Amino acid sequence: MLYVKKRGDFRRGVDSFCNVLDSLAKFKSLNYAMKSSPALVAVLAVTGLVALSPSNALAQSTPDCPAIKATLLKPSAISEAEVLAAQKGWGDALVAISTTYDKNEKDGKYDQAAAKELAAKVIDSAYGYNIGPVLFKPTLTTVPQTFRTTRAGALAYFVGGDPAFPGDTGFALKGWRKVNICNAAIFIDQDSASTMGKVMITNKKGEVTTVDKTWTFVKDGSGKLRIMVHHSSLPYVAAKG
Repeated sequence: MLYVKKRGDFRRGVDSFCNVLDSLAKFKSLNYAMKSSPALVAVLAVTGLVALSPSNALAQSTPDCPAIKATLLKPSAISEAEVLAAQKGWGDALVAISTTYDKNEKDGKYDQAAAKELAAKVIDSAYGYNIGPVLFKPTLTTVPQTFRTTRAGALAYFVGGDPAFPGDTGFALKGWRKVNICNAAIFIDQDSASTMGKVMITNKKGEVTTVDKTWTFVKDGSGKLRIMVHHSSLPYVAAKG
């Protein structure tokens, strides 16, 4: 179930976000859009326009990904449900950026501008670059630009197109269609929460890429979770023989 956050500037929030709605699909109303696109719901939640209720949080309990219980030091300002919802929002936003980019692929057209616009909004609302440097180590970066502590570096990694980061081709533009998250552990202490586990990302060919991922979320002054640490790497494969 969804509920709209009560805020005085709701109208301005809707107006400023209409361009994102246009880039995702030509919906006639916000309610219809949310009912028609779970990915859009997640992106709206990431940007803070609507909030996810606990029932929308990621459920983790499969043979390959057993259920875990978060370690929670009380009193804490963050709930486990909020952490799971933030993770799911990140995954669905990644898919939304990718599908925005290649929605007209059959016609041989790719919309990097729309994908970049959406990625910028997701970064601005999901990450804590407005607070300070974010400890972001993406999966596929190399020296001397391994770490992306600035907004510009993060945006270049996700969508490319920045001459200051010539090695970036756009991780979010790789045809991603599904994201599954399997947490090994969650630790919550007051206004911060850290998670570690595996993230399985499926592309449009059905191929799955698995990465080891650590996030630290911090609740800001407005009560929103923001990513302040994001470390991602491919699993180590031992040499044979």
